[in-house]
Amino acid sequence: MKLNPQITYRDVRSTAALDRSIRASIKRLDRYHPKILGCRIAVEAPHRSQRKGRPYRVRIDLTVPGKELVVGHHPQLSPEHQDLSVALRDAFRAARRELQDHARTRRGEVKRHRRLPLPSAKNGIGGRRRTAIERRV
Repeated sequence: MKLNPQITYRDVRSTAALDRSIRASIKRLDRYHPKILGCRIAVEAPHRSQRKGRPYRVRIDLTVPGKELVVGHHPQLSPEHQDLSVALRDAFRAARRELQDHARTRRGEVKRHRRLPLPSAKNGIGGRRRTAIERRV
């Protein structure tokens, strides 16, 4: 990665261990796409619920040549995101998949489907049926 990542904490205390863990995960992303130009990470705890605890939300914005990839994990969809390490792990896994898909597309390794001919009477692929009035004419 060419630039220093921006890490933002909202309603979450920043610790040195947490910072090291996030930076190590960012370095691992470099394996999947070596030309990451920028990275912004937001770690937040949106609100505290009496029944559901305090789920964490992690958003990762990656800038690569030609595109900006955004990955966000919402705590309502995953109840196990009450643990910050699990929320970070899931977000970085999703970012890795996005980077792999983008790199695959850039290399042209995405499978392209052959275009099927449109149905018509000329190519014998059952075109539309003629109505009774068209048959008489």
